[in-house]
Amino acid sequence: MIITDIEELYKKLINAWNIADAREMSNLFSLDGVMIGYDGSLEVGRESMFEHLRPVFESHRTATFVYKVKEVSFLNENTALLRSIAGMIPPDQSTINPSVNTHHTLVVELKEEKWQIRLFQNTPALFHGRPELVDQITKELEETLNI
Repeated sequence: MIITDIEELYKKLINAWNIADAREMSNLFSLDGVMIGYDGSLEVGRESMFEHLRPVFESHRTATFVYKVKEVSFLNENTALLRSIAGMIPPDQSTINPSVNTHHTLVVELKEEKWQIRLFQNTPALFHGRPELVDQITKELEETLNI
């Protein structure tokens, strides 16, 4: 099923981050794919992403992403949008740090019979002045972990 393929591509992206594999992560993108990081950093193209991610993974242990896919919808037969919520578990900890919860948005395209990421955007879900929404996302993510 196509939706499963798209969700699997997203899972591979998260797994590549979680094992700190910059090459694997960047190879999931189309050649001219775009990655917008949590801090607003913008990388265009696989090699640019690789060169950005490699020192991040080499310089320190990154937190582990946990996620829940909220929606997959098709823009046309070769393009889809995936939205998810995600949280991070810091190294040497076992609980989600709510201060870095995020919305993930993926635009994927089918090229040469293979789904590739065209855009990955990692947007903070801080909900300024609305802590109940941060708590809601954190609880939803914790349920995926059976905490």
